[in-house]
Amino acid sequence: MSTAPIGIEALNVYCGLARIPVAALFAGRGLDPARLPNLMMDQKSVALPCEDPVTNAVNAAKPLLDRLDPVERASIELLVTSTESGVDYSKSVASYVHEQLGLSRRCRTIEVKQACYAATAGVQLAAAYVASGLSPGAKALVIGTDVSVVDERAEYTEPAMGTGAAAMLVGDRPRVLALDQGAFGLHSYETFDSARPGPTFDVADSDRSLFAYIDCLRGAFRDYADRVEEAGFAETFDLLAMHTPFAGIVRAAHRAVMRDVRPAPSRQEVETDFARRLEPSLRYPRLVGNLCSGSVYLALASLLDAADVEGGARVGLYSYGSGCASEFFSGVVDGESAAAVREARIGDHLAARFEVDFAEYTELLAGNARCLVPERDRPAEAARCAPLLSRFGIERELLVFNGTKGYHRQYEWTTAGAA
Repeated sequence: MSTAPIGIEALNVYCGLARIPVAALFAGRGLDPARLPNLMMDQKSVALPCEDPVTNAVNAAKPLLDRLDPVERASIELLVTSTESGVDYSKSVASYVHEQLGLSRRCRTIEVKQACYAATAGVQLAAAYVASGLSPGAKALVIGTDVSVVDERAEYTEPAMGTGAAAMLVGDRPRVLALDQGAFGLHSYETFDSARPGPTFDVADSDRSLFAYIDCLRGAFRDYADRVEEAGFAETFDLLAMHTPFAGIVRAAHRAVMRDVRPAPSRQEVETDFARRLEPSLRYPRLVGNLCSGSVYLALASLLDAADVEGGARVGLYSYGSGCASEFFSGVVDGESAAAVREARIGDHLAARFEVDFAEYTELLAGNARCLVPERDRPAEAARCAPLLSRFGIERELLVFNGTKGYHRQYEWTTAGAA
């Protein structure tokens, strides 16, 4: 097993082309506006009918691959996609992603599933593969990708659900995050807090999910502390990034654990710690919504774009997936980490999304509801989406979903923001 640094070499996030203010969604659905402050959400990303888990994954990963030279690109020997939005009971999303990214055929391609935890499982699997040294110089590409299928039936969950993907290149030159190897804590058990029984709807028990999220943070950190001598939640980590279904749940979980680890902390102490260590990681999630397994890596990108890490910092990361599985792990970042994430211009992309009103949002939902439903022959979507694609504020090449032929999903490259 290698003792060289292992971790995330590059990170990018794709969060769709459209957005809706959460306040407008509350008003359109007739939700209680008094609950909006507890949600701590400002906007949510909205999928277009020509977007699906494959396009999200490819559009997140391609900018990373474009910066690699041919030798580095060929060294990617493992592709892991994690998703709750599978398109086939047998064929993995990874198969389509591998093809559209033009990766080497000398590559393992797999899909993993454990709700919002799965991308972290992929990152740890990839890190172990690299650290094993069995294939010197090998890299792995891990992509957490999902689409939201919630509608008015989800009530207060609907405003929190986003769409998009996070892509991480894992290798032995961890420019973004050098993992603390062997420093992790796990906590998992069965609970029915959230599920997707079919391709067109989710079910969720929001109270059970809140309790499971906090319980798993406590349990995963206890296991971390058992493995890492003298680790303290309040003392060991300069910054924190957590799975963010919505920012309010992160705030509640932080408050609960701080009260566990410090005797009778004042409200001001807890709020000051939250503002210093966690708020930088919530800026992007508050504009996007829940990216499912990509969520904690959107939070990490937010942190690196917003926090001062020039002198180096240890980050504690918490990954949670309904059902449930969780992990608390850690790594080190510095000024080079921030520079690497700045290259992705994630903030510019979020600002370039075009805004839809409630009426347009509901029209888009009706089209998106079919995204994961298997259809033998589905009409082409790309041409019909062209007017929407042109409203994006930055010109860039994107992969779009273009219907099915004999159940085989079709994709094509196009240019968005070209109006």
